[in-house]
Amino acid sequence: MTDDATDPATGEVPDEIVRSIHIAATAETVFGIIQEPGWFINDGEYREHEITRDGPVTRVVDPVHGSFEIAVEVHEAPNRVAFRWLAGGIGEIADAPNNTVEFIIDPAGPTKADGVQLTVRERGFARLSLDAEVRRRNYEENSTGWEEELEVARALAEKER
Repeated sequence: MTDDATDPATGEVPDEIVRSIHIAATAETVFGIIQEPGWFINDGEYREHEITRDGPVTRVVDPVHGSFEIAVEVHEAPNRVAFRWLAGGIGEIADAPNNTVEFIIDPAGPTKADGVQLTVRERGFARLSLDAEVRRRNYEENSTGWEEELEVARALAEKER
């Protein structure tokens, strides 16, 4: 399925968003950024969050957007991390359908100097709401948002190198 706002075959919102960006930094540097639950909760500019952990679940409090519960699903340094979170909604993970956000770091070439390709894959839009317009709005907002967030990751990583 293509990553468009509507699947032409069904008229439905796709279940996943996939976006990638090249970053001129090492996998370890990029992983140091993306392994933080909720690093991507911002408005295009990284800001620190209040973070508390209870086992695999982390409560992230953003000073602008409020409180989110994020569960760490996969943590494979320095190449992959995945979180489960309430995309498009605020509250407890157990309270509502949720999305999975996976970040994958791949070499961009044969040497460390080539940098990395950071890919985000967010899945679960089909089950976020029974209302098709709510699903579409969540999908479209996140689709644009991931482009912004990947730029945040790039800026942070390239500043650190």
